[in-house]
Amino acid sequence: MRKWEEPENRKARIEIIPMIDVMMFLLVFFVLLSLNVIPALGVKTALPSSSTAEDLQTQNLARITLTASAEMQLEGQAVTAEILVSRLKLLEAKEPKKKLVLLVNADQKVEFQHVIDLMDTLKGKGFEAISFVTKRK
Repeated sequence: MRKWEEPENRKARIEIIPMIDVMMFLLVFFVLLSLNVIPALGVKTALPSSSTAEDLQTQNLARITLTASAEMQLEGQAVTAEILVSRLKLLEAKEPKKKLVLLVNADQKVEFQHVIDLMDTLKGKGFEAISFVTKRK
């Protein structure tokens, strides 16, 4: 009579190397995710694209955001047109030697008339350096 050997019952154990790999992937994922969020100041807008976009090299900047629903923000805080001008005058007075450059982040879905109204308001109050933020194609 033949006798077959029964396979040994192996004891289950936790492998540490795959667990370390998973933890490293999670760490890298969260670091990359957090680095991507840094430029978002205020409301996220879908910027229009331009093939002639340039980097602006200046220190005295004020960021104005126009959302698709025609809301306006200055440096991430909601403002109206009247409050916007007074706050810009305060920012300009902080560093009178440097010209205040206004960066307008207008969503691509915002009505063009809102952009023109903003420009008229700013130019009427003496702000000449207005730049529009776009993304490169």
